[in-house]
Amino acid sequence: MASLLPGFEYDIFISYRQKDNKGDRWVSEFVDNLKGELESTFKEEISVYFDNNPYDGLLETHDIDASLKEKLKCLIFIPIISRTYCDPKSFAWEHELKAFIDQASKDQFGLKIKLPNGNVASRVLPVRIHDLDIDDIKQCEPVLGGVLRGVEFVYKTAGVNRPLRANEDHPQDNFSKTYYRDQINKVANAINEIITGLTREPAASAREMINQKGPSEKEGKLKKRIKHLVPFNLSKHRVISGVAIITILIIGALLLYPKIFKNDSELPLVIIMDSSHPTRVYDEEIIAVGGTNADVISDILLDLPIRRQRETIGPSWHRDEEILKFQPYLIIIHYSGFNQGYQSAPRVRLKSFINFIAESDTRFLIYSRRKEIILREEVDSLFADLEVVHSGLLSRIDVFGVDDYGPWSWLSPLTANALKLRVKEILKEDNKLSD
Repeated sequence: MASLLPGFEYDIFISYRQKDNKGDRWVSEFVDNLKGELESTFKEEISVYFDNNPYDGLLETHDIDASLKEKLKCLIFIPIISRTYCDPKSFAWEHELKAFIDQASKDQFGLKIKLPNGNVASRVLPVRIHDLDIDDIKQCEPVLGGVLRGVEFVYKTAGVNRPLRANEDHPQDNFSKTYYRDQINKVANAINEIITGLTREPAASAREMINQKGPSEKEGKLKKRIKHLVPFNLSKHRVISGVAIITILIIGALLLYPKIFKNDSELPLVIIMDSSHPTRVYDEEIIAVGGTNADVISDILLDLPIRRQRETIGPSWHRDEEILKFQPYLIIIHYSGFNQGYQSAPRVRLKSFINFIAESDTRFLIYSRRKEIILREEVDSLFADLEVVHSGLLSRIDVFGVDDYGPWSWLSPLTANALKLRVKEILKEDNKLSD
């Protein structure tokens, strides 16, 4: 079955590690359910490439170009992100995910396209079936070119981190309160948005059109002027002078701005913690894709010289020890993040978490929809007894009252910019950010 658009082999390519399709064959079941959902979402037939034979797949011994390149000519690439997928030694990672990103970045649409609602989306649509360790997140996000989002199929309870099943025995115990049927529908709707965006894109990119038509008369004259002003045969002494100037500039930058050349591991770690419960998430658009405030805040802080890590929390969350081992510089946490449904419930779990971390040098930024003066009073009262045990703790706890800065929305530039400025102020206080 051909793709909806000419020049493409498939509409969707499913990429996964064979390890994740053993036992209950989760990936195969997901693909079957997705195909059924696509039938009721599209009038047209949607073609899906899925290699479901673990012993007859595209192996390293095959001619990768011949076997795979044509199949990767697809509109949407869906990687099943698991604890085994983010592995540069794996075939799926190197020859499917990275190969698609490279190939799609050069085709007529590009990797990122404009959706009908005006937003921009990647043609890579991740489906995540495990909560990932920070090393896997750091491996994945640079390749994707942004924060790892997509649609989650994760069943998480105390001591449990596994793929969400179509029929759960205790669905109400899942921390994220997500249901398999709803998540399948979200994937199909996301596919529909991307394909609609693609069908509304011009048939060829500007780059392709220029290549087809050749340079315009104006471009030709400009090239001649540049060629006249910058002779091709530069003299030897000019080349040497240029190299010398560049060398001096690099040495000067190293001496004056050493922080620019820091390794990622040297940058301060900021962990952003929040719940995926709909009453905790500020923006309807984020609720619709199963995201959290932490997803948006991570994007807001994208260009700061920090390492970012997101953590989904709830009443039964228990990763206190793991967070402490990460030795974060700053934890940004929702005041009601551990509570589900009732904003006024006691913050017992928040208090026990901060008490657990209190002996470290970690700073905290607690945010809420409240006015900042009210939030400050409540936080000081909540942690007053901990201040007696951990002297100076309250001086390491900053608060951010959203109501003072803009609408209750992290997608609002007013609210987002105010939070970013607050984080920059904290970084500057500890000389983690230069003026």
